[in-house]
Formats: sequence, C-alpha cells, structure tokens
Amino acid sequence: MAYAQTTTGSETAGYKAIGAGLAIGLAGIGGGIAVARTGAAGLSVLSEKPEAFGAVLLIVALGEGIAIYGLIIAILVIIL
Repeated sequence: MAYAQTTTGSETAGYKAIGAGLAIGLAGIGGGIAVARTGAAGLSVLSEKPEAFGAVLLIVALGEGIAIYGLIIAILVIIL
C-alpha cells in the first residue's frame, strides 16, 4: 500500500529556513565574486582614466545588487 506523506508545520518551517539560507548564501557568494572581479578591473581603469569613476561605480553596484536580490528572495521564502 502506498501512503501519502504529509509535512507538518515544523517540517515546512525547516524547509523554508534551508531555502532562505541557500538563497542568501549563494547570492552573497555570487555577489562577492562579482564585486571582487569588477572592483579589481575598475581600479585598474580608474588608474588610467579617472573620469570613468561613475561608470565603474555603476558596474560594481550591479554586482552588489545580486546579493540584494538574494536577500529579497530569502525574505519572500520565509514570509510566504
């Protein structure tokens, strides 16, 4: 006989916590890698062309946005 498996409230909360942790952790790692690479490249560009500061700042900020997206997803996973 096949029995249907149901999850209790505590199991669901555990899965939500694992999902939220993975979302923020992996997004943080990805954002850190992006900022490290674009920051290093941006510093080398700024040493030759200081007037490109705005463009370099924008590119580094886009890398930081990855971590913010992970935080938003983690919050949504916990709430919903």
